Amino acid sequence: MANAIEVKVPNIGDFESVPVIELLVAEGDTVEKDQALMVLESDKATMDVPSPAAGKVTGLKVKVGDKVGEGSLVCSLSGQTDAAADDAAADADADSEAPAGQHDAPPSEPEGHEDEKTAETAESADGPARGSARQTQAGPYTVTVPNIGDFESVPVIELLVAEGDTVEKDQALVVLESDKATMDVPSPVAGTVTSLKLKVGDKVGEGAEVCVLTPEDGAGDDADDDDDDDGAADDAPAQQTASAETQPAREPPAAAKAPIADTPEAQPNAGPQAKTTAPATQADGEPFYAGPATRKVARQFGVDLSKVSGSGARGRIVIEDVQAYVKAELAKPAAGSGGARAAGGGIPPIPAQDYAQFGPVETKALARIRKLSAAHLSRSWLNVPHVTQHDDADITELEAFRKSAGDYTEAKLTLLPFLIKAVGLVIKRYPEFNSSLAADGESIVLKGYCNIGFAADTPNGLVVPVVKDVWAKSVGELAADCARLATTARDGKLKPDDLRGGCFSISSLGGIGGKYFTPIVNAPEVAILGVSRSSLQPVWDGANFAPRLLLPLSLSYDHRVIDGAAAARFVVLLGALLADVRRWVL
Repeated sequence: MANAIEVKVPNIGDFESVPVIELLVAEGDTVEKDQALMVLESDKATMDVPSPAAGKVTGLKVKVGDKVGEGSLVCSLSGQTDAAADDAAADADADSEAPAGQHDAPPSEPEGHEDEKTAETAESADGPARGSARQTQAGPYTVTVPNIGDFESVPVIELLVAEGDTVEKDQALVVLESDKATMDVPSPVAGTVTSLKLKVGDKVGEGAEVCVLTPEDGAGDDADDDDDDDGAADDAPAQQTASAETQPAREPPAAAKAPIADTPEAQPNAGPQAKTTAPATQADGEPFYAGPATRKVARQFGVDLSKVSGSGARGRIVIEDVQAYVKAELAKPAAGSGGARAAGGGIPPIPAQDYAQFGPVETKALARIRKLSAAHLSRSWLNVPHVTQHDDADITELEAFRKSAGDYTEAKLTLLPFLIKAVGLVIKRYPEFNSSLAADGESIVLKGYCNIGFAADTPNGLVVPVVKDVWAKSVGELAADCARLATTARDGKLKPDDLRGGCFSISSLGGIGGKYFTPIVNAPEVAILGVSRSSLQPVWDGANFAPRLLLPLSLSYDHRVIDGAAAARFVVLLGALLADVRRWVL
């Protein structure tokens, strides 16, 4: 005997009234389990509603344009065996009766994961110390992306494992790269990778599924212990005592359940896109499709969507297409401008050349961090009126003291921590160097803290880790911070917090050589100190020439905030402090 089951809209996050943009089945159609029945589209995402079981569609309750929410009736399914229908109905009832935000995973998850229960997320406030995991009743773990700071859409740049691989606890599984740092997602347990959920190019956030791990014997207990320890401070007593059979699974935020696709609209499980009965048409008469989020962006920029070419499925226009159209329009030279825009803000591009006509060439892609750094530096150079003040600092006594004091600190004493401490002291005297220009250009923001970044050369490009609380730390403590951050930067393991909050930057080329240079201000900071290699030079002491160790300094500053006289006073005081460390205690 066959039973009919009711298919309802599962948990779709915080969305309560989501329009149906496409029906993928009709009355009487036969569907398979997990086959998409219809497509929903909110202002941020497109979602499929899959079938919880195989059967024939009867009593279709929705049409294109209807707005639905969690628990809305979609259709009925008939033709199921008693066991299959009972299981599907039980799943549907559990999904509709669970409290808001406490539902099991939506039916669109891969087969074999319907019964997953969420283990406590193993995460720390400092960033991704270990991958989070959810253990199913059968034993496997679903590894998810842990806390990665404020980043919500971080691209996967490398997969370090494949299905069937055996991994150790804390072994890196995938590599993520934000606009400023590269991060690993390590395995929370030892085991075998049985289902890989990501591919290179996917964009993920906290809670996104990485893979399923079948742990080795005993590994699950270790992971549970780790989870308990890490999450003890956050778990309520009732959550700690609830059993796995009675406590509903705790979902990650709706926006971070699955890898984020290349556009804000398209999710990995998104089915065919919207097709209305009377779609708008392009200039050539062909219909175009665009979701609400894309149309909203188009309205904001005043873009006529009929003139935009779509790159999505079936020619669908996505947000990136609108952005590309706007960029192309802005790049067009204005009439009578002679190649530059009439407003004067455009810069004529450098003409492309065919270098191969002159000899062999090789094209090599820039590292992601280098490309982003180039964009940031170009923006700073074009927006900040740079002026650079040069001077020499006599560090003869400082260098002798540095070499003699090495036994009193755990970290190796280099010149950098002395420079950071001295700059912090000068900033106290001249607080405008510890400020940022407000966005309206009408005021400056003076900061009551002192965090100083230093440029670190890495295989992937230049990064600027930030040493925090300079005023409160000794030279020895600053040396330890610099050593840790430099090592972490070279290994590509910097956390997002390591790169934020800078007030002033130092770019030191002393280990390479050269004299003076013009460092680019790291906006929104207003100044940066360039340091070159010191050299012995004869200096007149009033009676004779004596050999002195001189350090070339190059201070670049934002002339909108800092005057030339203030910059000269800054480097003079800095030179005096570097010449005699006894002045530091005054």
